[in-house]
Amino acid sequence: MPYLLLIQEYTLASKMILGFLFAILIYMMLHYAFKMYEMTHVMKHKKPLYRHGLGWKRKLNKNQKSLLRQEFSFYNKLHGKEQRFFEHRVASFIKDKTFIGREGLTVTDQMQVLISATAVMLTFGFRDYYIGLVGKIFVYPDQFFSNANGEYHKGELNPKLGALVFSWKHFLEGYDIENDNLNLGIHEFAHAIHINSMKERDVSSTIFSDSFRELTDLLSNEKSLRERLIESEYFRDYAYTNQYEFIAVIIETFIETPQEFRNQFPKIYSKTKQMLNFNFAGY
Repeated sequence: MPYLLLIQEYTLASKMILGFLFAILIYMMLHYAFKMYEMTHVMKHKKPLYRHGLGWKRKLNKNQKSLLRQEFSFYNKLHGKEQRFFEHRVASFIKDKTFIGREGLTVTDQMQVLISATAVMLTFGFRDYYIGLVGKIFVYPDQFFSNANGEYHKGELNPKLGALVFSWKHFLEGYDIENDNLNLGIHEFAHAIHINSMKERDVSSTIFSDSFRELTDLLSNEKSLRERLIESEYFRDYAYTNQYEFIAVIIETFIETPQEFRNQFPKIYSKTKQMLNFNFAGY
């Protein structure tokens, strides 16, 4: 009798293990099928199947939410549901990054919220919005000396250290005038997103990289567009330093004066919109 019980227990355990393995196999097959379907969708439409996941959403505290309302105009342009997603992403970004004050500067809610909101605004059309390249954010009270080139900077991205560095004074100045196409926070986060997209293979990074390649090809093949772009002086001269500064400047412009951008250079605007998967002229 004990022997028969042992056989039965062994059989039951075997069935449970086989059932578990079968469930894993089914999950892997469905996951692979979904990835293939989404990739087909991405190749055709140049956008992910979805941006925001389901489930529990992180919340900002009362002071953090008040800062968004009072000091971040983009948040106020969003509808109710989108505002909740935005709050969740800002709270998640704050939790994911380490904020460090320099030269005696104490990191405040205002710093964390406005810096994080800038990143979330740029990646609001992405599914993966964390910008994994960046783990630490250093905040100086004013311009800081950079060991990278021995000069004073207002902002800097250090990919090797996984760090973004800001002068808080100049970060705030970027939002004083919201239509001058000069915004330190947007500019430096644009660099981070660009370089992150070259390292990562998630859907949003792939779309960003492919769209930027298409934009580069567009400007290479259409000489008249390229000449008109330069002659217009719509983008400041710094944009033509290299490809990294070009993309950072056009993203600044895309966010700060989207209507004018779309009217003057609809093809370039369309590619930038495709990169970010968001239409800022529609807000």
